[in-house]
Amino acid sequence: MRRRLINSTLAVVLVVIAVFGASIVVIETRAIERSAYETTQSEAARLVAVVEARLAAGERVTGETMRSAVPADRYVRIELPGQSPIAHGERPQGEVIEARATGGNGEAVTVQQPRSVVTDEVGRILLIILAVAALTIVAAALLAVQQARRVAAPLTDLAETAERLGSGDPRPRHRRYGVPELDRVADVLDASAERIARMLTAERRLAADASHQLRTPLTALSMRLEEIVHTASHPEAPESVGEEAAIALAQVERLTDVVERLLTNSRDARSTSAVGFDLDEVVLQQVEEWRPAYRGAGRAIVHSGKAGLRAVGTPGAVATVLATLVENALVHGGGTVALRTRVTGNQVVVEVTDEGPGVDPELGSRVFERTVSGHNSTGLGLAVARDLAEADGGRLELLQQHPPVFALFLSREVVSLAELTG
Repeated sequence: MRRRLINSTLAVVLVVIAVFGASIVVIETRAIERSAYETTQSEAARLVAVVEARLAAGERVTGETMRSAVPADRYVRIELPGQSPIAHGERPQGEVIEARATGGNGEAVTVQQPRSVVTDEVGRILLIILAVAALTIVAAALLAVQQARRVAAPLTDLAETAERLGSGDPRPRHRRYGVPELDRVADVLDASAERIARMLTAERRLAADASHQLRTPLTALSMRLEEIVHTASHPEAPESVGEEAAIALAQVERLTDVVERLLTNSRDARSTSAVGFDLDEVVLQQVEEWRPAYRGAGRAIVHSGKAGLRAVGTPGAVATVLATLVENALVHGGGTVALRTRVTGNQVVVEVTDEGPGVDPELGSRVFERTVSGHNSTGLGLAVARDLAEADGGRLELLQQHPPVFALFLSREVVSLAELTG
């Protein structure tokens, strides 16, 4: 933008200089030519008057007597009746400016000067105009640079403010620049920053309050499940009770981890709990936990793919994302549900697919939007799952609509050679 302002200003100045400079040169050239002709004509008339005065006084008109009256830089030719012409000065070559005057007694005076006199004077005028034009261009360039900085610097500052807002820093800057239009934009950005700050504060407070309120009942439920597990260890207790209680306890512990994570993030949005973990452990855990539910529905859940993968993320959040996908397949899908792990580049991928009708073509990737659902559900499950995945630096995508294939992408943990050989 600065370059455009400078170039446009200089272009205007150059056009003005060209138009007015050319006009001045033409006008001055004509004025100099007219002045030269008038001066030459005046010299001829003056010399005729001198010759007439000498003749009237009875004096002789010769080259010697007229030498003092003739200009040294002119060529003068005096013609008298009955006498040879008298010439003074060097006759100019090429184009000349000539004037002729005659007296009452037949005498005539011709005055000539080279046209180069006019050309030299026009050249001096042109040099002066060029010098003034050069100074004007330099001054215009300095003013254009200053004005460009005055206009572009606030725009750069406003762009940085907008970028800060987009990156999650809603602090208003309260800077003004003395330009009404730019100050108006700054007012709007500051007002938006204050609104965003209030909204973020309210959301974090809500998340903190909700997480804090959930911790107490979850803790009580966890303690109760521990008692059930302890009671189920009695020889007379059914074995299935202990297994189900252990599974429920594990689910409560993961939910507690997620709540703790939400509470921590609400206090400090920059905090992270991502660690390296065994992906197979989380996937197999979900398969085992959901197998009874699938068995009860007359369906199966299986696991395949590359083993021994390690990912970077929050195990509890990853388990919640996978649980959302598995539950979604149980409620809305059909047939066997398969969880497959693979590697692509520096990422590990967990794909969840089933043999059901798939995602409505009208929805497509909009299934991740809040309140969007094709089966009369709340439409929050997949949206929350995607948020959890992105919070860990991963992403959740719908790779295929029919049959449905959801994929969770996570960063792959780099294992050093020392760890492998150790």
